[in-house]
Amino acid sequence: MLRPTKHSHPDRTVINVAMVVLVRLKDLRIANYSDLLSHAKKSVIGGDVLFLPALNFLFLMGLIEYRPKTDSIEYINNNETI
Repeated sequence: MLRPTKHSHPDRTVINVAMVVLVRLKDLRIANYSDLLSHAKKSVIGGDVLFLPALNFLFLMGLIEYRPKTDSIEYINNNETI
């Protein structure tokens, strides 16, 4: 479960990194894994640690798909605004 505690910094959570990645993917539609990882590292302190859990969260929510042939992540538009 993704519940913050009183010690959680709002900018250093899985949900925040997921939001940063999702905004980037909405702009690009498809991006390489390494490009998204470097963007998360630049945007959030500890983004390299939180990146994979954030991708897992977005995949479970049905917002992204992984393309193994190109090693890229694609944003899935389900006609909802975020």
